[in-house]
Amino acid sequence: MALPPTTAWSALHNSQLTVDDVQQVLSKVHDDLWVVSACVDRILDDTATQHALLTLGVSRTDGAVMRCKDIIALAFPSQDSLHALISHFQNAPTDALLCYSRSVLLRRLDRLNTYIEIEGNFPGRNAIEMDDVIEEWEDDPWADGEATSSSKPAPQVNSAEPPPISLSEFLQNDLLWSACELASLEALEAVRILLLKHSMELWPRRFKVQECIPEHIHPSLCRGLFPAFDLSSNREAIPSMEPCRSEPDFSELANTQEAIKSSLSQCPTITDSDKRIDCTCFADRLTAEAVSSWYKNRVNLVVSSTGMIDLALALVQDGASQGIPSLDELGEELSLLSRLVYDAAQGKDIEDDWTLARWYSMDPIAVVRAYVAHSSSQSIAHDISHLVMPYLFVLEARAERAGTPDPSLPTRILYEYILASSLESAAVIFDASKPTLPSSQRIIRNDEDMVRVALACLYGSDSLTDWPTMSSIFECLPVWDVPKDEDGDEEAADTTITSLGAFVTPSTNQPQCTAQDLLLFFQALPLASLSRALDILDVHLESGEILSRWSVPAPLRWFLQSSGEPKEQRAWANRMARRAGGQDDKLNGIEDWEWLLEDMRKLTGNGDPAARGAFCLLSREEIDGIFLTGLLSTGNFAVAKSMVYGPRPKLDLSPDIVESVCLACSREFYDNASSGNYKFGDMKLAYDCLDVPPSSNKIIMEKEFIEATSRICSFNVPSKPGFTLSPIEIRLTKDRLSLVSRVISSNNDTYKHTQVILDLSDKLGYRNDAVAEVKILAMIADTALQAEDFTRAYENSERMVQTVTAIRKAGINEERIREASEVCWIACFQLGRQQEFADLPKKMTLLGHALEFCPADKIHDVLTAWRKLESEDINSRQQKLQQRLHGETTNTVPRQLGTMPSNVASSLRARLQDFHMPSPPLLSTPDAAALASRTFKSVTANFPFAVGHRGRSQHSDVDEVASLRSESSRRTDGEDVSSQASRVLSKGIGWLIGADGEL
Repeated sequence: MALPPTTAWSALHNSQLTVDDVQQVLSKVHDDLWVVSACVDRILDDTATQHALLTLGVSRTDGAVMRCKDIIALAFPSQDSLHALISHFQNAPTDALLCYSRSVLLRRLDRLNTYIEIEGNFPGRNAIEMDDVIEEWEDDPWADGEATSSSKPAPQVNSAEPPPISLSEFLQNDLLWSACELASLEALEAVRILLLKHSMELWPRRFKVQECIPEHIHPSLCRGLFPAFDLSSNREAIPSMEPCRSEPDFSELANTQEAIKSSLSQCPTITDSDKRIDCTCFADRLTAEAVSSWYKNRVNLVVSSTGMIDLALALVQDGASQGIPSLDELGEELSLLSRLVYDAAQGKDIEDDWTLARWYSMDPIAVVRAYVAHSSSQSIAHDISHLVMPYLFVLEARAERAGTPDPSLPTRILYEYILASSLESAAVIFDASKPTLPSSQRIIRNDEDMVRVALACLYGSDSLTDWPTMSSIFECLPVWDVPKDEDGDEEAADTTITSLGAFVTPSTNQPQCTAQDLLLFFQALPLASLSRALDILDVHLESGEILSRWSVPAPLRWFLQSSGEPKEQRAWANRMARRAGGQDDKLNGIEDWEWLLEDMRKLTGNGDPAARGAFCLLSREEIDGIFLTGLLSTGNFAVAKSMVYGPRPKLDLSPDIVESVCLACSREFYDNASSGNYKFGDMKLAYDCLDVPPSSNKIIMEKEFIEATSRICSFNVPSKPGFTLSPIEIRLTKDRLSLVSRVISSNNDTYKHTQVILDLSDKLGYRNDAVAEVKILAMIADTALQAEDFTRAYENSERMVQTVTAIRKAGINEERIREASEVCWIACFQLGRQQEFADLPKKMTLLGHALEFCPADKIHDVLTAWRKLESEDINSRQQKLQQRLHGETTNTVPRQLGTMPSNVASSLRARLQDFHMPSPPLLSTPDAAALASRTFKSVTANFPFAVGHRGRSQHSDVDEVASLRSESSRRTDGEDVSSQASRVLSKGIGWLIGADGEL
């Protein structure tokens, strides 16, 4: 049993519906309102079925429309159509519902037709042409303003893939949302169709749709979508519109819609999608400035989001082609930027995309550097000609358009770049600017400017290695044949170069000048000065290559700075002579050294300061001496001797200069020596260096000093805790006798080798110096005394006495005699009063020597010590005499001890008168031992050696002398000096003068 049509229709799912179901099931329902409601309720994704459903629903509303039109036609003249419709709808609400549903169905039918057109033009579609589709729909209900029925099915449209938006979504969603969605999906033709068919609804919201078009879309694909410009009105152009219907349907009229709302208490709810977009509407056309701003904003958005400068440029070009104002300058900027992005060489890793903000933030020189930042040496000249120069000409044109013409702007910026670029890049630029090239092909076209820039570039460089590159730059420069009558004053040109040397020399007030500063200096030079500067540059480049060859390179500006400084040239010559022999690949033979000498002489310019060579202020003799110093500093003494004294000598130096150079080099080796042994190391070099010149007194003395140094270091003389005396400390010791003292005190047995110590002093420079010998013998005697080696102490004291006696007989300088005598008597006095020294005759002899050499004011001190010894000697003799008397049988009484022959006493008195003994009483003076000790200390305070005292014997002497002094005080108080001296001498002076044989 067949189901009723309404039941059968309701049982069908949307996905099951076909065109046949619409025609065979729904069309059989006789209730127009039910059929129309069913058509409104169903929204399908199949275009043909949806079209059949919509056309059926519209056709079922035709009767209601006809009735409404009849009511309006039959209305009284006084009653308007609105009131007639309201009255009719109130009486026939079904017609109101049918008219409302008709408006919904017609709107959907319009979108369906648009969707079918979009689907046919969608990329990749295999669709039937829309014109053919429309022609086949002969029953189009609004083609002539009246809806007609048709049973002919809609044509089928086959597509390879579904559209980005389904039909059901397109029918329900807000039209602006669909347009924005299609725009974001790059379905630009679909957007264009939407704007064309539904312009009334989308035109006020066009900017929202334009915002959704991706920035990477080429502007040529967006024609009709972006704002157009109308030159006649100077405002935004209104795009062409092709609405779906030429006029609205009766159900869509305002009166009809108002009547429906007024008559129906509640309109039926038709559920649509909630996909809507809110935006601001702009129904009015934009002004020219607003259109220009839109294009500029779009350009900034394209550049910042994609970095695709070509698209931004195409967009500006599209707008400019329409006559939109204020886009020319932006297009110019984008054109220059596009050259940087697409034509200029790029690095392997591009860190940041180029943006207009970054472009506008760069100054012209930064832009120039960016153009050629990754250019190779082969392409930089081409890049400057095709990228940099057009940019600079644009800047010049802009300045002229701005009313501030600056013809020098391109060259000024170009020169600034060249001066700041590397020498390799500059060389390529100068090579592309040769005067031999056609002017149109040259980068720098002015010859004088080319020379000025080259001079500033070369003298402003700090490079020490790019001499071939600098020479290649020089070879590109023009050569001028300046006539003599135009040469002017050559001295003025040289003065200019001299002032340039002062200009490039840094000072506290002026830091080191840059290449840009030098260009300003050269800018004022005339042609003659520039020509002279080129000649000097040629000399400086050759000099620079020579210095670099010998590992002492100097920046080119140094040749200007040192042109008037002989001290600076001398220092560099020393560096050259020394470093050439000290480099890793040392000079191997005499040929290499001859080559070095030839180059050093060449740098002098053959003695012509005007030649401006590196050593032009130094004479040939001075250069030869410096060369010899460098040669000797390498230790090649055989080569040096050959070059000075060989069969074909290369160095023509006087013997005095050779000797002074050798001595200086030897002392340098000496000062650098870490060991004093002259058999190896630097000390050996110092010694062997003295074999180069002929022997002389100076050479012999220096050799002996080296030998002495070696001997001193062999004793390991301490310098400070943990360190021994170094050669440099020996050299810097002013009083070299102190070195002898340190040697003697460094070893317990050193004092035993008197001759060795004296030989050491001779080598230290004290040969034939009797006073120094006396001091050294005093040191040895004192050291022996401390070691209680009284025999050697006595021997050295005797030798010292002999030396002093010889000095006194020779009659040398009185001051020297007094100095030697004082050392001698103090040393004799010290040894003579030592209790541990048991040999009384020798002690008496020593005190006699002390009495002989001491000053007059010290005689009484010596006599006090001598008296003590005399007392000991008397007691000893008395004991011997008594022992002898006990053995005799005679009664002869011996002669009284202490007496002496009258002639001896008178002789001694005369001698004492010669000494001019002081008037104060002898026993009123301080203790003799203490006085002697203080005297010895005061004298030896000036000695370069330490004289020690034995505490035990000194204490003993003090006690004994104090006892004697106490005894003498009781016996001699109040007596005069003469009687006092007579009594002392009568008791024992005979032992001092040899009266011992009389006993």
